[in-house]
Amino acid sequence: MIIEAALIGVLCYLGALSSPWLLGLTGGWYLITRPLVSGMLVGIILGDIKTGIMIGVAVQAVYIAMVTPGGSMPADLNFVAYPAIALGILSGKGPEVAVALAATIGIAGTILFNMMMVLNSFWNHRADNALERGDERGIYLNSAIWPQATNFILRFVPTFIAVFFGAQYISGIMDSLPAVVLSTMNVLGGILPAVGIAILLKQIIKDYSMLIYFLVGFVCIVFLKLNMVALVIVGALLALIHYNYKPESAKAVASAPVVDDEDEF
Repeated sequence: MIIEAALIGVLCYLGALSSPWLLGLTGGWYLITRPLVSGMLVGIILGDIKTGIMIGVAVQAVYIAMVTPGGSMPADLNFVAYPAIALGILSGKGPEVAVALAATIGIAGTILFNMMMVLNSFWNHRADNALERGDERGIYLNSAIWPQATNFILRFVPTFIAVFFGAQYISGIMDSLPAVVLSTMNVLGGILPAVGIAILLKQIIKDYSMLIYFLVGFVCIVFLKLNMVALVIVGALLALIHYNYKPESAKAVASAPVVDDEDEF
């Protein structure tokens, strides 16, 4: 289990917000730190790809609308994507419990993120001093090497400890919890994805009449039992109809030139 825990710890570091190795934010934060992707990667490492993807989908729905303006972190998605999903797989209790674990660990991860920001300010101060002295090596070490070493320690070590020791104890801990606690976690795990979808709809829908398309998709999935391919086709048809046949706004109609067909004498 040491190798598996180490691999997950390395992926956690590579997907961190300030890790530059995978094309910066493009390959790290915006690719392998998405729970949908990390669930598959962690599932491959732990030998349970199906469960990893299922948990990744459930967790992704919770954080689908999360943004980090100015470095503000309501939850550390990086810790959600790796140690939390790994513990969810190892617990064997299903996606609902894994979502509840991910929400808890994600909030706790903001403490380590803020700690990293504090430590990086220390390295920045040392880099400023090196700049005043004309010390090029000191500038390089304090602006590139030591901040990344700090980031690696704060990502790899907690993830390795959580996965390595969690693999031994998580199943026993979950089995020892009272039934009411597990039931509560299952309920919360079922609600949180709906909250994530609701936040996303709140951000992208400007006219509440557009909710009808969301309800059509809900009916297609729940009652008509359509798969995702069929749902994408239905959505594409609805989008085509909406944008080709929607009525013009009153402002556009008012600004249109009036054509006078009467003959002038």
